Amino acid sequence: MKVFLSTDMEGTAGVVDWSQCRGPGQEYEYYRGQLQAEVNAAIDGALAAGATEFLVNDSHSTMQNLRPDELHGRASYLSGKHKPMYMMEGLDDSFDAAFFISYHGSAGATSSVLHHTYNPRAIAEVRLNGAIAGESGVNALVALAHGVPVVLISGDRVTIDEARPFCPGIESVVVKESVSHNAALSVHPEVARELIRDGAQRALDRVADFRLPSVTLPAELTIRYHNRAFAELACALRGVEQVEEKVVALRNDDPLQLFRTFIAAVLLSRGVSE
Repeated sequence: MKVFLSTDMEGTAGVVDWSQCRGPGQEYEYYRGQLQAEVNAAIDGALAAGATEFLVNDSHSTMQNLRPDELHGRASYLSGKHKPMYMMEGLDDSFDAAFFISYHGSAGATSSVLHHTYNPRAIAEVRLNGAIAGESGVNALVALAHGVPVVLISGDRVTIDEARPFCPGIESVVVKESVSHNAALSVHPEVARELIRDGAQRALDRVADFRLPSVTLPAELTIRYHNRAFAELACALRGVEQVEEKVVALRNDDPLQLFRTFIAAVLLSRGVSE
């Protein structure tokens, strides 16, 4: 059994501030260790359920946050920030399941700590077929394209609630309750690891019962930007239409191509905002 892990960092227990998940600095060094422990906990649970092969896609910020020699299960490690498929780079139809570890709420989820969707400087909200979508919902498009169920997610409760419409039956692990954009009540790190380990094992114990991500095709993905300039720039891409002053719509019957267009729009916005 082969498992793909896409891991962010804002959803790690205890993380409530950008300084904790962006280096350099002591705070970042501490919390990257906590992230590593949560990723390893997910692998340990998967091993207990019979998984034999792992690919960890480090998907946060510069995408080089983990220490590959410390990954459990002799996992392969995919790092580096310039990935064509971004947070889902490396996934293909050879995998049996996908995990989303340390994910966070969407740009529109104001009650979720450190909430954003790919580019907080540019994107105010993303919707997939009319429903608010965080990175879990957008990334599920790639899993759907490859026929891989998304079976586990960890983070705060808002993150889990946003994932459920797109990832039916997903095993969810709440490691913190958000209070505001920069405050959360987290379980103890050891408890977080126990919860993630047990959740991963439960998910793979019933992997045969999971359905593929639930996205009706052809699908429409809309992006609301913080300002009009971003929307106008995105329209340079094929298949992107400006439907409101700050909103563009992407439509496609191919979930993989829809995701690729979205990522291209994100990268264009990063080029301007950064």
